[in-house]
Amino acid sequence: MKIEPIMMREPGLVAPKRSGGERSEPERSAGETNPAPPPRPPAEPEVSSKAVRRKFSAAYKRRILREADEGGPGGIAALLRREGLYSSHLTSWRRQRESGEIASLQPRKRGKKPVARNPLSGEVQRLTRETQRLQKRLHQAETIVAVQKKLCDLLGLTVPPIEQNGSDE
Repeated sequence: MKIEPIMMREPGLVAPKRSGGERSEPERSAGETNPAPPPRPPAEPEVSSKAVRRKFSAAYKRRILREADEGGPGGIAALLRREGLYSSHLTSWRRQRESGEIASLQPRKRGKKPVARNPLSGEVQRLTRETQRLQKRLHQAETIVAVQKKLCDLLGLTVPPIEQNGSDE
């Protein structure tokens, strides 16, 4: 007597699919128990060349902390996934809230704090440039006068002395 598989005896039954596994993978002969999830659209391949730091408003931080406090154990994980946040965000925001720093929930500018400009600094720079320019002209004039004196000495000319007082008469 020949033994026939069950599918042959009863019409309407379908044999489960067999996987063609690799050597290290055991053969499975059961049907698909979990249907495959629907395919996701491909991720955007373009990545910006410069990372952008995210900034969160105080209202957004308060809303997320309120939702996290109301949510159960699985609710927090779902909230973090939905909003694209890390658990460290919640930790630091809670620490800020508990320390009573309301201003700390506002985003702060990073880096050196701006120095108050002296209103006279522009005038000081202008006067410094003018002084340097005048010193250069004075040096040129003194060089010209020295050359003229040497030329007069070579030619035997006498030059009347120039009065050094400040009055013009």
